Amino acid sequence: MEKIYTGKTKDVFKLENGNCLLKFKDDCTGKDGVFDPGENSVGLTIDGVGDVNLRMSIYFFEKVNAAGIKTHYVSANLEDTTMEVLPAKVFGKGLEVICRHKAVGSFIRRYGDYIEEGADLPAYVEMTFKDDAKGDPLVIKDALVALGVMTDKQYEDIKEMTQKITQIVADDLKEKGLVLYDIKFEFGYDPEGNVMLIDEIASGNMRVYKDGKYIDPMTLSELFFA
Repeated sequence: MEKIYTGKTKDVFKLENGNCLLKFKDDCTGKDGVFDPGENSVGLTIDGVGDVNLRMSIYFFEKVNAAGIKTHYVSANLEDTTMEVLPAKVFGKGLEVICRHKAVGSFIRRYGDYIEEGADLPAYVEMTFKDDAKGDPLVIKDALVALGVMTDKQYEDIKEMTQKITQIVADDLKEKGLVLYDIKFEFGYDPEGNVMLIDEIASGNMRVYKDGKYIDPMTLSELFFA
């Protein structure tokens, strides 16, 4: 297989049938050995995290697909820790979409003068360019449209899909006594310009709390599949 991209937590290969293969790794984003989904560099390696991220991604992608929301998910192979996906073009040079139900992390670092940590947020959606050197800068809708990164409709589709998917995840976690604070997604689009959810839906991309205490990704996965 031809490797077409080396990512922080996954590598991407091109398949003969035109689809792509994602190989999940045990690397996590963070800083100084502490996991942080909002960080823009690999901060630690956790044995087995690739496997549990794939398991959770399969679970949620199937739920999201069943809800009629377009994703790139085709199938998965747990033995190889791989997922076959539809090809998709990313927005610009890569864009991350965050949905926040609670004020935490970089949101508090930016806006802590105006809101208390842990305060409720109304499924607040923000987007950042994937640019390690610039610290993944925030970008607003007007800039995305003006720069030709996406159309007005694509932005609104992403926002609506993000809020719906986040609610699916939050409701599922709530049934297990867990509270979703925020979650990070990536989106792409097909040749016709239709938006689809890409990448993964996993513990490594979300902040989840139980009884007011943060749950690390591996513990979260254990609780989720218990």
